[in-house]
Amino acid sequence: MHILSIGAGGQTERCCCAMKPYTRKASVLWLGTRQRGKGAISTPSAVLKKAPYASGSDIKRRGTNPPELIAAAHAGSFSMTLANELGEAGYSPRQIDTTATVTMEDIASGWTMTQIHLDVIATVPRVAQCDFIDAALRAKANCPISRSLNANISMRANLKRHLEAVRILPRVRAVGRGLTVNTKQQRKMKYDTKG
Repeated sequence: MHILSIGAGGQTERCCCAMKPYTRKASVLWLGTRQRGKGAISTPSAVLKKAPYASGSDIKRRGTNPPELIAAAHAGSFSMTLANELGEAGYSPRQIDTTATVTMEDIASGWTMTQIHLDVIATVPRVAQCDFIDAALRAKANCPISRSLNANISMRANLKRHLEAVRILPRVRAVGRGLTVNTKQQRKMKYDTKG
């Protein structure tokens, strides 16, 4: 919940008073060098409990790595932020699928996260395309992970049109006569069972 307050001189400030600041942590035990070492990552929630952890450039090793964890955090944070932006605009998303792809490059200063690309597919009933794109752009700008990263963030957002099934009533009453009109399928089924 955002509360709008008006300060001295008629200036408006946006303050977030609904949530108190909080902290989260994770710990890693690392053994060996960067190239040949290995580690284990744990979180207090026990979602990650001594999960294998290795260098992101070594694709042969089992386990997660920093770029993968940042991609997961970014995809999750962006999806929740987009759901919030759509909710504030009066829409109720059914599903938001986000894939974050992190690009790491070995530049002069060392391995650096240079690019993150977000692929988003959302199913949102009754949303106009322009409202969806506006919400996606706001989510990209307001996502806490996006704001904390010093990388170029690109995005492709697609609105998945979930076609509502057209409901065909099986029986329709004739106006004023109390007659029942069967559908073509019901007449066929009736005919098939007689034969």
